[in-house]
Amino acid sequence: MAEVSQKKIIPVTEAVGMVLPHDITEIVKDVFKGRAFKKGHVIRPEDVDHLRRLGKEHIYVLRLGPEEIHENEAAVCLAKALAGSGVTYSEEIVEGKVSLKAAVDGLLKINREALYRFNLLGEVMCSTLHDNTPVKKGEQVAASRLIPLVGERRVVAEAVAIAQGAYPIVQVVPLAKVKAGLVITGSEVFYGRIQDRFEAVLREKLAQIGSEVSMVGFAPDDIGLIAAEIHKCLDAGTELIVTSGGMSVDPDDVTRLGIKEAGAESTVYGTPVLPGAMFLVGRIGKVPILGVPACGMFHKITVLDLVLPRILIGESIGRQELAALGHGGLCRNCPQCHYPICGFGKD
Repeated sequence: MAEVSQKKIIPVTEAVGMVLPHDITEIVKDVFKGRAFKKGHVIRPEDVDHLRRLGKEHIYVLRLGPEEIHENEAAVCLAKALAGSGVTYSEEIVEGKVSLKAAVDGLLKINREALYRFNLLGEVMCSTLHDNTPVKKGEQVAASRLIPLVGERRVVAEAVAIAQGAYPIVQVVPLAKVKAGLVITGSEVFYGRIQDRFEAVLREKLAQIGSEVSMVGFAPDDIGLIAAEIHKCLDAGTELIVTSGGMSVDPDDVTRLGIKEAGAESTVYGTPVLPGAMFLVGRIGKVPILGVPACGMFHKITVLDLVLPRILIGESIGRQELAALGHGGLCRNCPQCHYPICGFGKD
């Protein structure tokens, strides 16, 4: 930390003509929070009463030593080190803080262990949205700053070294745009006893993240016929296969057996997520296959919404990844869904 003696303190009533060394914030409850005065502002006679209303009876005149760094310079250094691909920031620092924003639509990835070590330093900070949060271009995903007005250059250099050594700490990965095949299972749908409602739900989910459904197959509760429809999707060149229904413990629910019959490997059935406990994930060759239980038709957000974006950035999802979803995996079933602005799926 810089010594107090290196900051000359001037009564604000004697500060006309001096330059502010930092932004000064004004807060009006329920109305406004922002900069009242910007760093570099030359204090005018008419500013004195305003500054005193903000509780500023004195201001600093800074004389930084060679080992010291101002909050604005530090913020830019930290942002450069923290921001990975798909993340942007402005070098115009507001109130000592730099905002990191998504440069693309995608999935936010945070190196949580490195972020923890970064924040352990104390004089610097970085706060982020949760890892694996879907974000839109322009959305703020993190913010960083030097906590004191003036800090030690060696601390900022250490923070930068942590971020560069674990690069990237903050990253937004765009989702692959794929052609998906749907296999709608269930004798009640196949024989026309009820109208299928799953296809529309799955089409919409895929469209919202930039992918499309290239073919749809229907199969009754028959292991061989389900496997045959899956192979039709593979033969058509689909890059993702999603099956719907038939995932519970009833004797007629044989979809997961049909997935296995089709040659799926590395399959994991069951998750600690509600809704979505009877979800299945696996692969046939390089093509991911997802078995969505009936809850996917009734609930707006399920385990599918947590897993699908990670699949589309190339992650392999197995038992460990699914087990980690248990913490935060209980949906509150709010009357109005605000996902992803909620705790669902947030570890």
